[in-house]
Amino acid sequence: MFVIANFIAALATIIHYVLTFYLWIVIARAVLSWVNPDPYNPIVRFIYNITEPVLGWVRRKVPLNFGPVDFSPIIIFLAIIFLQQFLVGSLQGLALSLR
Repeated sequence: MFVIANFIAALATIIHYVLTFYLWIVIARAVLSWVNPDPYNPIVRFIYNITEPVLGWVRRKVPLNFGPVDFSPIIIFLAIIFLQQFLVGSLQGLALSLR
């Protein structure tokens, strides 16, 4: 049973790191929206390609635009924090209970 517990704990750790990495990518996207970056820069294109599907989906589902201010990154921040607390915490608790 400890093998399953270790697998679940490792999965929780990987999910935590992926969510943290995506949080930083969304922060970079928000900072890039304040400046006028070169759209042909590979790093800028990578950040836009990674974040636009999620941000676009949030913009369509929750239209919270007050002029030029886009609140979709804030909603993504809250969703990531919720997933880190609920999903990762639940998986870690499950792994501890299986040991």
